[in-house]
Parts: sequence; structure tokens; C-alpha cells
Amino acid sequence: MPSRISKEDAEIFTRRWELVNAAQREELRQMTPEERLRRLDALYVSAREMGWNTRNPEEEAKVRETWLALRRYYGVR
Repeated sequence: MPSRISKEDAEIFTRRWELVNAAQREELRQMTPEERLRRLDALYVSAREMGWNTRNPEEEAKVRETWLALRRYYGVR
């Protein structure tokens, strides 16, 4: 029989995750746009290295155009 948690334990668990989420949101708010793009680019590179890339040329072109526009806007090299 699966174990159950009490309502109080569930509320404590939920509150802890709310605090974690709030801390992460604040961390993201304090990041510069350049840092956000760098982190997103790192995720893109990781996905590509793991073979999770898209093979749809039209979609790839659209994504590439969006990336280039964002990089130009924020002055990221």
C-alpha cells in the first residue's frame, strides 16, 4: 500500500517549492539579457550535441533568423 503524507507535510512541501521558485525568478530578473541569451545558447548547443536537433530546414532557418535578430538587438557576438 502506498504511503500517504499528511496535509501539513504536503503544505510544507508546497511552500518550500514556492520559495525555490521565487528565488529562481529573482535570479532570472537580475540576469542581463546577454547572460540569458548565453544560457539559452548553451542549452541549444547541448541539445545539438545530444542529437536533439531539428531536421526541418524551414524551421531551422526561422530559428536562425530569430537568433540573429536577438543577437544583433542585444549586441551579443
